[in-house]
Amino acid sequence: MASPTSTNPAHAHFESFLQAQLCQDVLSSFQGLCRALELEPGGGLSQYHKIKAQLNYWSAKTLWAKLDKRAGQPVYQQGRACASTKCLVVGAGPCGLRAAVELALLGARVVLVEKRTKFSRHNVLHLWPFTIHDLRALGAKKFYGRFCTGTLDHISIRQLQLLLLKVALLLGVEIHWGVTFTGLQPPPKKGSGWRAQLQPNPSAQLANYEFDVLISAAGGFTVREMRGKLAIGITANFVNRRTVEETQVPEISGVARIYNQSFFQSLLKATGIDLENIVYYKDDTHYFVMTAKKQCLLRLGVLRQDWPETDRLLGRANVVPEALQRFARAAADFATHGKLGKLEFALDAHGRPDVAAFDFTSMMRAESSARVQEKHGARLLLGLVGDCLVEPFWPLGTGVARGFLAAFDAAWMVKRWAEGAGPLQVLAERESLYQLLSQTSPENMHRNVAQYGLDPATRYPNLNLQAVTPNQVQDLYDVVAKEPVQRKSDKTDAGKPVTGSAGTQEELLRWCQEQTAGYPGVYVTDLSSSWADGLALCALVHRLRPGLLEPSELQGMGALEATAWALKMAEHELGITPVLSAQAVVAGSDPLGLIAYLSHFHSAFKSTHNPGPVSQGSPGTSSAILFLGKLQRTLQRTRAQENEEDVGGKKRRLEVEAATPSTEEPPVPEPGVPLTPPLQHQEAGAGDVCALCGEHLYILERLCVDGRFFHRSCFHCHRCEATLRLGDYGQHPGDGHFYCLQHLPQPGHKEDSSDRGPENQELPTPDENSMPSSPAPMATQEEASPVPSPSQPTRRRLRLSSPERQRLSSLNLTPDPDMEPPPKPPRSCSALAHQALEGSFRGWGVPVESPQVLVAMEKEEESSSSSEAEEEEEEAVALESGVEKTLRTLAEKSGTMDKYPTWRRTLLRRAKEEEMKRFCKAQAIQLRLNEIEVDLRELEALGMKLELALRSQSSSPEQEKALWLDQLLQLVQKKNSLVAEEAELMITVQELHLEEKQWQLDQELRGYMNREEDLKTAADRQAEDQVLKKLVDVVNQRDALIRFQEERRLCELASGLGAQG
Repeated sequence: MASPTSTNPAHAHFESFLQAQLCQDVLSSFQGLCRALELEPGGGLSQYHKIKAQLNYWSAKTLWAKLDKRAGQPVYQQGRACASTKCLVVGAGPCGLRAAVELALLGARVVLVEKRTKFSRHNVLHLWPFTIHDLRALGAKKFYGRFCTGTLDHISIRQLQLLLLKVALLLGVEIHWGVTFTGLQPPPKKGSGWRAQLQPNPSAQLANYEFDVLISAAGGFTVREMRGKLAIGITANFVNRRTVEETQVPEISGVARIYNQSFFQSLLKATGIDLENIVYYKDDTHYFVMTAKKQCLLRLGVLRQDWPETDRLLGRANVVPEALQRFARAAADFATHGKLGKLEFALDAHGRPDVAAFDFTSMMRAESSARVQEKHGARLLLGLVGDCLVEPFWPLGTGVARGFLAAFDAAWMVKRWAEGAGPLQVLAERESLYQLLSQTSPENMHRNVAQYGLDPATRYPNLNLQAVTPNQVQDLYDVVAKEPVQRKSDKTDAGKPVTGSAGTQEELLRWCQEQTAGYPGVYVTDLSSSWADGLALCALVHRLRPGLLEPSELQGMGALEATAWALKMAEHELGITPVLSAQAVVAGSDPLGLIAYLSHFHSAFKSTHNPGPVSQGSPGTSSAILFLGKLQRTLQRTRAQENEEDVGGKKRRLEVEAATPSTEEPPVPEPGVPLTPPLQHQEAGAGDVCALCGEHLYILERLCVDGRFFHRSCFHCHRCEATLRLGDYGQHPGDGHFYCLQHLPQPGHKEDSSDRGPENQELPTPDENSMPSSPAPMATQEEASPVPSPSQPTRRRLRLSSPERQRLSSLNLTPDPDMEPPPKPPRSCSALAHQALEGSFRGWGVPVESPQVLVAMEKEEESSSSSEAEEEEEEAVALESGVEKTLRTLAEKSGTMDKYPTWRRTLLRRAKEEEMKRFCKAQAIQLRLNEIEVDLRELEALGMKLELALRSQSSSPEQEKALWLDQLLQLVQKKNSLVAEEAELMITVQELHLEEKQWQLDQELRGYMNREEDLKTAADRQAEDQVLKKLVDVVNQRDALIRFQEERRLCELASGLGAQG
């Protein structure tokens, strides 16, 4: 085929324009193209049609076909929808450029100003499916041949800007570089329009440009700050030489400590680096982003000093560049097994190594997405897009996706404006869409991304454009701009009264009297002295959970013993954690603490009218707290047993478990035998003092662990200072300190120190003395299993036997002795394992029931790329050897080897998609956990003020003190709700952890299976059997979690039906 340059000189300029990889090259080649075609840049859609008419050779036609298809959508009305609208777009970031493209397609005149003169941001953005389809429809593959050719869908910010810049230029957007927007210039008189204040020296044409729409990607509205717990991110970009070795290194869609602690344990041991998560994308650069712990950065000399102010902590004067570079290089090298070779930093816009530490603790969100200003009859519509609208949370990969959605919504707003809709109506519709933006995810948007367009109904299910009414946006319609940009903290409303609170003292007292009525020797007349003998508290617990302790068994029991027993049972069986000690109850030294404690009973069980066993779904109780409490106590017992084994012998763990009865069923005391209180080591009044720091504890600050009280801020990992939560910590018996499970020292547990990354984990092998039977890949979590093995390891729904229901409702950790034990795994597991793996690709997101499913996957893959005839070959990416061999064998057996490459590519994509989903879910949980921690601190501060006022000997009126007490009880209820939500999230963490562990075991089992049987040693077969046993154990644990959730759902359903009845 003849070269296009041989017939038309403009073709050479066009080809240079398509291939240009620098901003200045794009601009110069486009100017050369316009000169060759005798056109003026920035001429709107008419310019596009003129270019298309003169460049009609084969290479250009493929691009015109795509752009014509987009421009031909009915919503654009052939480029006449906004033909009389003049727009100014501020900022040439991805979202500003995407908005400019949509406005140009609508037929508006679009002028864009950008203060920078080049694109230099190497950081890589994760792409949602709809953004991929959208960019392909704009000709992304024509401008950037490597677009989405790997197993992960992403693009660097620089490449995305170049791609959109080229589209905008072709569609006639007028772009001015090195021009800074500094403000608006209102019309001086009637008949004139709005202009922009620009620096340094805009041309006369630009300075006099009058517009009626301003779309800003650089801010300008009032914003509010959403601040969470300190989180330090580190980004690093390394030179990508595109060698064969580099292309073979698999990307990391995201691995998080919250579910894969073994990787971070190995990283810490090998390098001293302590991370929360890490991501690796391969694009123009090797891009790594990770969340580092502050104490680790201080210990390794990355930060010079520990400052409480975040700006000062991460300021240039406090960060050591060389140490930061060593830190990032070591983390990247470990995560990729050193396969990237010598890592050389790419250079940023200033010629420095492209590595940075940043704070994503604080995220900004504009209070509104649009405004209308009017002066002298001239109206101006203002809208925001990009990070200045909603600052993204990078671990979730939402930035460019929600940014594009906001750009579409803003363009739709301009269309409605051009149609003549009233200002308040336009603003109300835009704010209704804005409410949806922060909730969007690939899962809750329309599945058919091919139908996405400018109309919001094509993108958002269950759209309600009347969610915000015109009356609610009247403050967004201004005569002149009058509000400066400012930042204000998003304060909690903890001090405001709420409905459904614990109520007054009288209501609480009346409820306690009703619950304890009829018990011998129990006379509740107040909320202090009536509880000193412990009988009233035991009666309250018995009313809510009969069978734990008969009233007759209280005879001869001392007040301290009875109170300690009631506190323990309320915590273990009702999920009511103590806020004061048994000694304080008996001595009556903390009346406020007792009232707060009783209010928890009231708020949790006030709707319970009939006494009976408290089930998982009882109103007000947190089944997650109960479940995690069982888990934590099981973990402690298991560790105590291991410590005894490590010191005194080699007794096998299964033998210990068989010989040791479960202690989760509360022992019923023999009549006349006094109970030993679990808190007897604690002195009276100790609930007022933190067991770690020795400082005073206010009621809302108190966290009870094993009968001792702590500040929540003090109860953190002794090594990394991470907040400790139920089911995720342990106490070392040697030093007595508390640790997160990642840093909890393992007595007698030797770990393999070799560097291993998240893509191909081989976990530490425990030695025989510590865990000789059924060792777990991550011992700290597996040993904490609080549930028995079910009689059938397969998942079941709604078919629960009566013993199972009863055991789940009480969270008894030991199965009934007469129940059938779980089937033992076979000695020779090769055939079983092969059958399981051929039937299921666990962890890859591909349930492969038969070759027909793979054929369906192949059709799906082909249909998604059938329109991309110009796509380049994808980069060769290594597939895990065991999976590769299994997949190839399956293809050979089904006689479809010709389809193998498509299956392989689809599997890789599905695997990475599943990893990304799990990572995003984990990061969303981590974000919410951090928010809860901040909310709890704010509640503690408010509670401290109220408690000081109540405890002071002031002459305040009794009515005022009663109001303070009601407010304190409301804060207690809010705290309990947040703690319950935190426990729910930790249950999800357990699920994620078990999913990850099952995936790792699947990979390990494939490695053994793919060896020839006659080449396996006795040690290989023994190891294979152990892996299968561990896999069965993990499946059982996941099954138990599912049954736990199902039981709770059924109880909640029954409770709801009962309430309706």
